[in-house]
Amino acid sequence: MSTISKQVFIDSIRDALQFISYYHPADFIHAMHAAWQREQSPAARDAMAQILINSRMCAEGHRPICQDTGIVNVFLKVGMDVRWDTDCSIDAMVNEGVRRAWLDSGNPLRGSIVSDPAGARRNTGDNTPAVIHKDIVPGDGVEITVAAKGGGSENKTRFAILNPSDDLVAWVLAQVPTMGAGWCPPGILGIGIGGTAEKAMLLAKEAILEPISIHELQARGAQTRLEELRLEIFDKVNALGIGAQGLGGLTTVLDVKLKDYPTHAASKPVAIIPNCAATRHVHFTLDGSGPAQLQAPRLEDWPQITQDAGTRSRRVHLNGITREEIRDWKPGETLLLNGTFLTGRDAAHKRIVDLLERGEPLPNGLDFHGRFIYYVGPVDPVGDEIVGPAGPTTATRMDKFTETMLAKTGLLGMIGKAERGPAGLQAIARHAAVYLIATGGAAYLVSRAIRAARVVAFEELGMEAVYEFEVEDMPVTVAVDAQGNSVHESGPREWRMRIADIPIVR
Repeated sequence: MSTISKQVFIDSIRDALQFISYYHPADFIHAMHAAWQREQSPAARDAMAQILINSRMCAEGHRPICQDTGIVNVFLKVGMDVRWDTDCSIDAMVNEGVRRAWLDSGNPLRGSIVSDPAGARRNTGDNTPAVIHKDIVPGDGVEITVAAKGGGSENKTRFAILNPSDDLVAWVLAQVPTMGAGWCPPGILGIGIGGTAEKAMLLAKEAILEPISIHELQARGAQTRLEELRLEIFDKVNALGIGAQGLGGLTTVLDVKLKDYPTHAASKPVAIIPNCAATRHVHFTLDGSGPAQLQAPRLEDWPQITQDAGTRSRRVHLNGITREEIRDWKPGETLLLNGTFLTGRDAAHKRIVDLLERGEPLPNGLDFHGRFIYYVGPVDPVGDEIVGPAGPTTATRMDKFTETMLAKTGLLGMIGKAERGPAGLQAIARHAAVYLIATGGAAYLVSRAIRAARVVAFEELGMEAVYEFEVEDMPVTVAVDAQGNSVHESGPREWRMRIADIPIVR
């Protein structure tokens, strides 16, 4: 019989969460590198290069891979013979580990969890509580899987209860394009089949935490129906041509993982949960011998890639830029931004639009005339950092505010990640504005381009406050031009046709 102490358990949860904030799993690094080597789309290849460069920088600097450091998911298999030396519940110990990880002074993580989700939505300040799943199993140890799931990918979850005769593959292929690029592909699709509604969702979440192994399966061939489905869905999703960051390309998913469970004869529950380019999870066992010993990837696991965007990108100076200058930017063109812009996410947009609609002035110093806004909520800086990891958030959430922002503030353009919806595209075209994207999953790399930062308004919103950033050669891609043409429409369309002419080789 093993004894697990309160301190050991809390320390292990804290250490695991810090570990996964800056270390990608080695299987993900290798799969992304292989996809980068195969990729033929220049825009997608550049995005994957940024993800890999960012990943190595985070491993070396022990700083978060993504500014969205996630909602904590913990899966526990508790042995029946385990003895606990603690004065509190397992959930309380997990949440204490989360709190200590998020408030770590050497690598503070961004608090993204809000309480009262249908009301005030107040940030809890320490990213608690976690989402915890517990199973009681034979044995005298505790098996633990710790994951941190970003909101951009979690928001793209899909669920349906199909008829037993419905085609599961066809349903998946119909859903993936509706997920857009906000889940930061290329990543992993977890699919849960069967059970009940909540069981299918849980199966899908568990599936994305399994090792990437599609290439081993391709090499040996399918032996079960689930393995046949994995191969079919993997090939057909990649044939959609969505590509890295939705820019169009050969690789949309690095793997497809399926788990199933017996279900009612009248039902076929199916869930899809994607994991993004900031895939973060680790598995370990506590056996009473002390805290978890986590094995870091070797630096040799990361490829040596240098970003060459500067040799083919247009260098843009934002200060004093005019509407005439942005009119000839083309979808898919890469830019290097220099100068200053403002930032703002959901909460700041809501406040700004409410003020404008009431006819009230914006806070002193908050002037968007002739400027750009970056959709970001950065991690707090440490040491000599100007700002912590500061990657983009999903732009479609701001579509509802875009018409007002463009019509009433003099805003010229926006920077975020993923596609814009119909309302956003119409507003951009109507006002001859532009929309640029930074690479989701390259937050630390983006932050290195920031040379100065100051809070301009709504300081009480924390990471959602409005900042002014001064940047030097910040890499972005033109996603929507001043006529409303979107690379997230043209890129996948082009690569879907190209892929149709490429035979699948196993």
